[in-house]
Amino acid sequence: MKEPNINPYIALAIGVISVSTSAIMVKFASAPSGVIAFYRLFFSVLFMLPVFVLKYRHELKLIRKKDWLLTAISGVFLALHFILWFESLNYTSVASSTVLVTLQPLFAFVGVYLFFKEKITGKAIFSGVLAIAGSIIISWGDFKISGMALWGDILALIACALVTAYLLFGQNVRQRLSLVTYTFLVYGISTFSLLVYVLIMKEPLGPYPAGDWLCFILLAIFPTLLGHTLFNWSLKWLSTTTISMAILFEPVGAAILAYYLLDESLIWTQMVGGLVVIVGISIFLMDERKAKLIANRQNSRIKNPA
Repeated sequence: MKEPNINPYIALAIGVISVSTSAIMVKFASAPSGVIAFYRLFFSVLFMLPVFVLKYRHELKLIRKKDWLLTAISGVFLALHFILWFESLNYTSVASSTVLVTLQPLFAFVGVYLFFKEKITGKAIFSGVLAIAGSIIISWGDFKISGMALWGDILALIACALVTAYLLFGQNVRQRLSLVTYTFLVYGISTFSLLVYVLIMKEPLGPYPAGDWLCFILLAIFPTLLGHTLFNWSLKWLSTTTISMAILFEPVGAAILAYYLLDESLIWTQMVGGLVVIVGISIFLMDERKAKLIANRQNSRIKNPA
C-alpha cells in the first residue's frame, strides 16, 4: 500500500481534538439546543453541496426505496441525538456529558445482540458492567451536586442510544453508497427534521449574536466535517479498533478545554467514573478486535484449506 502523505496518527490526533471542541462551542452559544443542532448540520450540508453535486450526484440513481427509508430513519435519529446531547450540556458538565456519550460502543453491542443475535462473550459482559458502573459513579456524583445535573446525565445517555440507532440503521445503506453521498443525504434529512422540530417548538431561527453564528459555522467545520472526515480517512491506514480507542480521548480533550475556557472544575466522581467507563469500553473494543481476527483466520482456513 502506498504510504500516505500525512502521518495517519497525526491525522487521528487532529480528528480527536476537532471533535473535542463540539461540547465547548455548544456551551458558548446562547441559542436553544434545537437551533444549534439545526445550524450545525445546515452549514455542514451547505459546505458539502458543491462536492456532492460535482462528483457524486450520479449515485442517487443507485438508491433503492428501502435505502431511502433507512436513511430517513437514520437522519431522524441523528437529529434527536443532537437535540438531546446539546440539551444535556445545559444541565450537566462537559466532562460528564461527553464521557456518557462515549458509551456508544456498549449501546451498539446491545443493539447487535438484540437485532442481529450476535453472541455475547464473557469479556463483553464484564466490560459492559464496568462501563455501567462508571456511568453510575458519574451520575451519583452529579446527583450530589444537583438533581438537574443528573437530568443532564440521563439526556446524554439517551442521546448516546440514539446515535447508536442512527449508525445501526445506516450501516447497511453505507455499504452501497460512497461516504460523501450517504453523509450528505443523512445530514440533509437530519437538517430538515431539525427544522421541523425548531418550528414546532417555536424556537427563533434568528437573530443571534455574531458569536453564535461563529459557533454554528465552527461546529460544522471542525467536529462535523474535519473530525469525522479524518476518522474515515484514517480507516484506510489504521484499524477500526485504533480509531475507536482514540475517540475515547474525546472526553479528556473536552474536559481540558472546558477547564481552561469555561472554568469547569472536575470532581472526583467524574474523574473516577470517566476512567472506569473508558477502561470498560477499551476492554470491549480490544475483545471485539480479537474476535474479528479469529473469525477472519477461520474464514481464511475454510477458503484455503491446507
